Amino acid sequence: MKLLNRSLLHLMSWLLLIVSLWSVVFYFNMLDEIKDSVDEELENYKRQIVSRAEKDSTILQQKTFDEGFFSVNPISKNEALNFKDTYEDTEIYAQDADDEAPELEPVRVLTTVFEQNGNFYELKIFNNMVEEDDLVKELLWDAAGLYVLLIFSILVINNLVLQKLWKPFYELLHELKNYRLGAGKTFPKAETKTKEFADLQEAVTTLLNYSEKTYEQQKEFIGNASHELQTPLAIAISKLELLMERENFSENQAEKIAEILEIIERLVRLNKSLLLLTKIENKQFFDNKEISLNEIVAKNINDLEDIADFKEVKISSQENAQLSVNADSVLMNIIVSNLLRNAIFHNIKNGKVVVEISEHYLTVKNTGNLQSLAQEKIFTRFQKNKENQSGTGLGLAIVKAIAELYEFSVSYEFKGEMHEFKVKF
Repeated sequence: MKLLNRSLLHLMSWLLLIVSLWSVVFYFNMLDEIKDSVDEELENYKRQIVSRAEKDSTILQQKTFDEGFFSVNPISKNEALNFKDTYEDTEIYAQDADDEAPELEPVRVLTTVFEQNGNFYELKIFNNMVEEDDLVKELLWDAAGLYVLLIFSILVINNLVLQKLWKPFYELLHELKNYRLGAGKTFPKAETKTKEFADLQEAVTTLLNYSEKTYEQQKEFIGNASHELQTPLAIAISKLELLMERENFSENQAEKIAEILEIIERLVRLNKSLLLLTKIENKQFFDNKEISLNEIVAKNINDLEDIADFKEVKISSQENAQLSVNADSVLMNIIVSNLLRNAIFHNIKNGKVVVEISEHYLTVKNTGNLQSLAQEKIFTRFQKNKENQSGTGLGLAIVKAIAELYEFSVSYEFKGEMHEFKVKF
C-alpha cells in the first residue's frame, strides 16, 4: 500500500473516532441546552399564569392537565414554605396533528408554588421536549454527513495537493527502481524544493557513488582473478597432459599424475563457479529479454544426452505448456543446465530424470539416494553428496542465487522415491 493511501487510511480511522466522540459530547451538550431553554420557557409560563390568576380566579380551578398545559392544586402554608422548585422529565399522553390517537410524548415539568390572597397553591407546568430518539437520529445523520464531507475533502486535498507534494519522491523512487550499477553515470534525480526530499536525494547520490566505486573495484577484481587464476591453471593442465604423452611412466606414476590433473580441473571448475556466483550477486548479468524455457530445456537435454547414456540414466521431458520468462538467457541456461547435471550426476545406475514444464513451473525429478536431502543445507555453498566428491558443491547455490536475483522461487521435495527440484517463475 502506498504511503499516501496508508496515511489516508489512518486519518479516516482517527477521524471516525473523533467524529464519534464529538457526536456523543455534542449530543449531551445539545440536550442540556434544550433543557435550559425549556426551563426558561417554563419560568416564563409560571409568571404569566400567576399574573393571570390575580385577574381571573377560574384559573385556580384547573386541577389536571386535561384542560391545558398546567394544573393548580391548593397546599398548606407549611408545605409551601418548605417547597423547592423542581424540574423533571416525564411522559404524558398527547395527540399531535399527525397522530391518529394519543401517544406518550416526552415533556419537561416544572413544579412550583405561589401565593394568592393568603392561600398557597402548587403549580405544575409542562412543555414538550424534543424526542430523544429523533434527536439521536438527526445527530447520527449529521455526524455521518460531517464524516463523509471530511473524507471527501481529504481525498480532494490528497489528490490535488499531497500528490503534487510527494511527486518528487515518487519520481526519485521510480528512477531508483530502474537504476543499474555500472549501466551509466547519471544518478537518479528529481527536481524538488522540499528540504527533506533534497536531503534524501543527496544521501542516495552519495550512497550510489560509493556503490559504483565498489562495484567497479569488484569488477576489476573479478576480471583479474579470472585471468590470474585461470591462466596458470590452464598452463598446468597443458603441461601435465604433454608430460603424460611424452614420458614413459609406471602405472602408479601415471595414476598420481591423473589425480593431480583431476584436482587442477576441479580447481578450474571451482574458480569458474565462484566467479560466476560473484557476477550473479553483483548483477553483472542483466540482459533481459523474452526467452522460451522449452527451447532451453530441449537444448540442454540434447547436450547432456551422451553423459546421461554414459551414466546409464534415462532423461524424459513433459511439456504441459509453453513457458516464457523475461530474463537473461545465459542465466536461464545455467539454471536448467545445473539442475539437469545435478539430477544426472547424483543418480543411480538405470535411474531416470523427468523434466516437467507447466505454465509457471519447471520441475526436475530424479532417482537417487532413498533418503531426503537436508532442506536447510541443500542450496548452501559447498554442499556435496558423500558418494560424489568430484563436484564443486556450487551448482544448486548458483541456481538459488539466480532465482533470488529475479525473485523466482526454488524448492526441494522428496516424494515417491524421487528427488524433486521446482522453480516457480
